[in-house]
Amino acid sequence: MLQVKICGITQVEQGVAIAQSGAAALGYICVAQSPRYITPENIAAITSAVNDKHPQVQHFGVFANEGVAKMVAIARSTNLTTLQLHGDETPALCQLLRDALEISELSSVQLVKALRIRDASDLEEACRYTPHVDMLLLDAYRPGQLGGTGKTLDWQALQSFSPSCPWFLAGGLNPDNVLSALSQLLPSGIDLSSGVERSPGDKDMEKVRSLFAKVSSFSTPICDVVDQCNYA
Repeated sequence: MLQVKICGITQVEQGVAIAQSGAAALGYICVAQSPRYITPENIAAITSAVNDKHPQVQHFGVFANEGVAKMVAIARSTNLTTLQLHGDETPALCQLLRDALEISELSSVQLVKALRIRDASDLEEACRYTPHVDMLLLDAYRPGQLGGTGKTLDWQALQSFSPSCPWFLAGGLNPDNVLSALSQLLPSGIDLSSGVERSPGDKDMEKVRSLFAKVSSFSTPICDVVDQCNYA
């Protein structure tokens, strides 16, 4: 089944409502410079409320160029299930974080490396990460912004992208264009933020409901693991 992640959650009530709508995952921005930033204490309040009613929902903490020890500490204190690295993290740093999670008895916490795609060379770069992470996320590139730009990717250029792990499509998705994207690509999941917002961090529940109505009949299998990446 196609996984739907709604990122940039900042409010308990909206987190619970979006989980009720059918989201497989919620995302929380742990980058202080972001207009969608949320403190660890507030993340913990949302994860607790969601887990009470929807324990199957995954919780992604989004970081950029953060220290390994701090990410591990936040994962523990907020009950995150997944750490999403959205900065300039190298494959070696991803492995270091994975090792630190193991040592800290948080081995069930998964890793996602987000890549901001400009051209085919950025897709080639994805193959370097697959031995060290559980998932990839492709987002649109815009100078000075790590995500939530509202800018779409060149979907046609991604049609041959088939990494050796599940991957999420992000970048400018909204209820009006999501089926067009999915008609061209077979991601394991989709990630939306600004496309279902009134303002940064404030989700528009009408748009959320419209999104789930559009994708309710659409499904795609999680990627099978293959020996190597294939890319356009």
